[in-house]
Amino acid sequence: MPGSLIKRFQGKYRRTLSTALARRLVKMQNAMPLISFTFDDFPQSALETGGRILCSYGVRGTYYVSLGLLDRDEPSGHICSSTDLAEVIAQGHELGCHTFGHCDAWETDPGSFEESIVANRLRLREILPSTNFATMSYPINTPRPDTKRRSGRHFAGCRGGGQSFNVREMDLNYMQAFFLEQSRDTPSIVWELIEQNRQQMGWLIFATHDVAVRPTRFGCTPAFFEEVVMRAVKSGVQILPVAQALSALSPRGIQVEKKI
Repeated sequence: MPGSLIKRFQGKYRRTLSTALARRLVKMQNAMPLISFTFDDFPQSALETGGRILCSYGVRGTYYVSLGLLDRDEPSGHICSSTDLAEVIAQGHELGCHTFGHCDAWETDPGSFEESIVANRLRLREILPSTNFATMSYPINTPRPDTKRRSGRHFAGCRGGGQSFNVREMDLNYMQAFFLEQSRDTPSIVWELIEQNRQQMGWLIFATHDVAVRPTRFGCTPAFFEEVVMRAVKSGVQILPVAQALSALSPRGIQVEKKI
């Protein structure tokens, strides 16, 4: 079997296992459609450029950070500093967990993955003692079922990918998201998704990494990102950081088994 076919089969097998097992289902009871903007790895441009765009439209986002990568140059750009973490909170955005070591959610042993979650939370307490992670996103790949199960014990919600939006019922251990960089050359797909989400009373979680004039393959340009934000605002939906959106889904709130 050619290598490309093997990779496609492996990817489908992993996605099937990940979405079918270790689920934590909740019936969505949001009063209006929701959109969230999220950034993985938290490169500096995500706040300096992406955050500026969000704030100019009166909305806020969620920044998923791996605190073991601070101040480093990574494939998604130069990663934020500890000063940037405080600025995220000051601007009213949400800080989310991306594991301390940016652990591959499929390749990493579930126990080691959970240890990296705990390490990230402990490091955050050293930098910002009054701040805690309420949500997380899985780095690199779809998670193993046991990784999903372990992660769900620590967070109100865990975000994955899937290139779709959440509607009617969702898995809190693997919330669907849409990575903007995958459609930055075909923006009509994004515009149609915003409208579908509005019509179906769903929750559309946008994800990307850097926001730069010359973006990495993991990011998008400021012009494209601003167009997405503008269209989201004009659609009339409620735009919230992930943790706040989760609160809007259930009047009783989302329960977390344990926090370390």
